[in-house]
Amino acid sequence: MSKKSNSAVLAALLAGAATGVILGLLYAPEEGKETRRKLKDKANDLKDKAVDEYGKTSEKVKDKYSEVSSTVKDKYENLSSQVKETAQNVAQTVKESYDKYKDQVVSKTSDVVKDVESELDGLK
Repeated sequence: MSKKSNSAVLAALLAGAATGVILGLLYAPEEGKETRRKLKDKANDLKDKAVDEYGKTSEKVKDKYSEVSSTVKDKYENLSSQVKETAQNVAQTVKESYDKYKDQVVSKTSDVVKDVESELDGLK
């Protein structure tokens, strides 16, 4: 059963109990003053129970929020460091590839320039 339905069941039970108490007191063969006093006492008891339940539920929610928040923060930091590390690796690989192929391109370009110069000298 989910927490949402647990809360709904608890609210329904409290409402049912309050209704039962009120109806029982209203139909009891007592004086009006005594009935009103009992209604007031029962209302105060129900209010106290509701405040207690609210406090307990509030603490549970705070604890769960703290737990989830901590988990999310840890996962974010872990993911962030993994992304940083991957980006650094990619940058390093690109730099190494650039350096490697740059030298080859310069060498090939020099060869092409020499070949063109030879061909031009041959045409003279």
